[in-house]
Amino acid sequence: MLDKIVFAGFGGQGVLLAGYALSYAAMSEGKYVTYLPSYGAEQRGGTANCTISISDEEIASPVASAPDCAVIMNQPSLIRFRNQVAPAGKLLLNTTLVSGRVERDDVKVFLIPATKIAEDLGNIKSTNMVILGGFLGMTSYVKLNSILNILKEIFPPHCHNMIKSNKQAIKAGYDYVKKQK
Repeated sequence: MLDKIVFAGFGGQGVLLAGYALSYAAMSEGKYVTYLPSYGAEQRGGTANCTISISDEEIASPVASAPDCAVIMNQPSLIRFRNQVAPAGKLLLNTTLVSGRVERDDVKVFLIPATKIAEDLGNIKSTNMVILGGFLGMTSYVKLNSILNILKEIFPPHCHNMIKSNKQAIKAGYDYVKKQK
């Protein structure tokens, strides 16, 4: 089974890191993975997204014209990706920055105030980890413990002091979305 996921938001929101963490965790579980980042020239504040493909078999193409899931961190990303998700797919919206409804009845929509949760935890920069945890609560592509265990490997040594708060953010997002299932 091949699953394709898009994480999308503004540059600086940590969208690419969240997608990379998912990719790395999937590889740690022995799955085949492709990770394809995309961002505007202005990076911070511009658009950023990444496509992750996860499979039990080799992957022929990293392109996801109709992803199974989309993780949406801001309003422009919702406008861009809401109609690209495959029928029976899933959307996860950061409702702190995304307003409006998804006018589709063929996808399941999960809502999480990720920025607000990160702010309440005392670190707004962990919004991407909250939304990543929410994604894990919405799907079964990788195990929660796989993400928690790879943080030390993907964060540079000077950021290891933030691992504990990022684990807390992931768990908070996971728990929040699990309650919606």
